[in-house]
Amino acid sequence: MDRINADKMHFKTLNEYIRRSPDSEITVENVIGHRFIGSGCIGKDIHIHGIPGNALGAYLTQCDITVYGNAQDATGDAMNDGTITIHGNCGDAVGYGMRDGRILIKGSAGYRAGIHMKQFEDKIPLLMIGGEVGDFLAEYQAGGRIIVLGIGAEDHCPVGEFCGTGMHGGVIYIRTEYPPQDLPVQVSVKEADDSDKESIREYIDLFTKKFGGDPDVLLNSKFYKLTPNTSNPYKQLYVNN
Repeated sequence: MDRINADKMHFKTLNEYIRRSPDSEITVENVIGHRFIGSGCIGKDIHIHGIPGNALGAYLTQCDITVYGNAQDATGDAMNDGTITIHGNCGDAVGYGMRDGRILIKGSAGYRAGIHMKQFEDKIPLLMIGGEVGDFLAEYQAGGRIIVLGIGAEDHCPVGEFCGTGMHGGVIYIRTEYPPQDLPVQVSVKEADDSDKESIREYIDLFTKKFGGDPDVLLNSKFYKLTPNTSNPYKQLYVNN
């Protein structure tokens, strides 16, 4: 396993070192705002200690990235597959346009999470947020799954305003007693039933395996399921399964 001390290292130098390393498993220490870590990488298992900068794991392919701290904006931008695991909070636009793979965030995320996520055939991306998320969640979502667990926010809705604006594909699950208010006409909402919860069990199991917690306790809570309205005028503009 390669170990890199990123202290005072330029982000371009760091990223080039990661790409050229002969080791598939890499630990990077003293990360402070270094941008584009893992972007475009193939076949790496990267462990980051510190706070990576913008565009962590952008265009990620066949890689796993684990952050032992917070992450900044545009994490997983247009990622192709792999997994990004964040043991903290995440900034804005996480999962922007992601095409496949999984992003799991122990804490909360900022604005415009999951914007324009998409899917094709068996490529179905997953974005899981353990805490709360800001405004414009799933803006123009075209596919994929978003799950917001609202851990620590049980007394209010863990999702900000304008949820699902322009949504025309995919699905959102929110663990809460308080569904989002003033949803746009493109979004239908219903309380998740037992079959809905069973369909996300594997993801709840994955989340608790990485971050701790009891999956049954989470699944025994109330969830709301958000899907595109079948009369949605956006639907005709895009390819949907």
